[in-house]
Amino acid sequence: MHYFDLHCDTITECFIKNCGLYENDLHISIKKAQVFETWAQVFAVWMPDDMRGEAAWNRFCGAQAVLKREAALNGIALCGNTDDLADAVEAKNRNAALLSIEGSAALGGSLDNLEKAYNMGVRMITLTWNAACEAGGGCRDGSGLTPFGFELVSHMQKLGVVVDVSHLSDKGFCDVVRATDAPFVATHSNSRAVCDNKRNLTDDQFKEITQRGGIVGLNLCPAFLGSKSVENILKHADRFLSLGGENVIAVGADFDGAPMPTGISGIDDMVKIYDLLRENYGKELADKMFFGNTYKFFKTVLTGCNSCNNII
Repeated sequence: MHYFDLHCDTITECFIKNCGLYENDLHISIKKAQVFETWAQVFAVWMPDDMRGEAAWNRFCGAQAVLKREAALNGIALCGNTDDLADAVEAKNRNAALLSIEGSAALGGSLDNLEKAYNMGVRMITLTWNAACEAGGGCRDGSGLTPFGFELVSHMQKLGVVVDVSHLSDKGFCDVVRATDAPFVATHSNSRAVCDNKRNLTDDQFKEITQRGGIVGLNLCPAFLGSKSVENILKHADRFLSLGGENVIAVGADFDGAPMPTGISGIDDMVKIYDLLRENYGKELADKMFFGNTYKFFKTVLTGCNSCNNII
């Protein structure tokens, strides 16, 4: 069984709690992930809304150092481009990791820090968390992108850093559509038509991501599922499939960043989700949702990026 997860906060928790990735009391550990034949994970460095400027940048640097250390200790391939990813997954059957930032406040309003973050392995950035930051308004704020936000999105496109619109305001989403012609993603957002929460996507937003060649990760947080029952994920998948999402739906469980539904206590329980998807949609579609769509997306968008073999 293959699993590619678009979003977790685990490396942030490892940094805060000073613990390792192999075995811990978190949702994700390498030991728990041994249930998968292939496991690829996007590790996000989360930036809280009360942290800005130099403190935010220092937090990012600290968490990035933890991921770099844990990857080296545990034989995880840090991937920065298509070749890194294919070498890990196809050639060497290794666990693979990509680095992202959840909340561009980590950059402290600096495009120079974006360049540094790229050189440190960042290949995707969630533009905001829930409140406003230098780049624009989060889902609780409602404002759109700032002039710096437009600059940031443009520079991200030049570098090959993917825009993540999860947590972004609706106005900010519309601004991203204007600011870039590159594919973008919502790493951990469900359907607003199924669960009316500002963190979820409208049908039109999902269609826009689809038309751009992006992907959307289903989030397991009960507040966005609309229930503590894990079976509610099927309602969101059904809605997205009705909008043409067969090649778009992925998983961004939000492990170590949110409470989980009943019966899901860690990454090893994702076998239950896979079985649920396979029983309802068949193996081919379940495999796409669980691995294939995300793997294909990153192999496409990371083509021109630098390798992570020599990250700082």
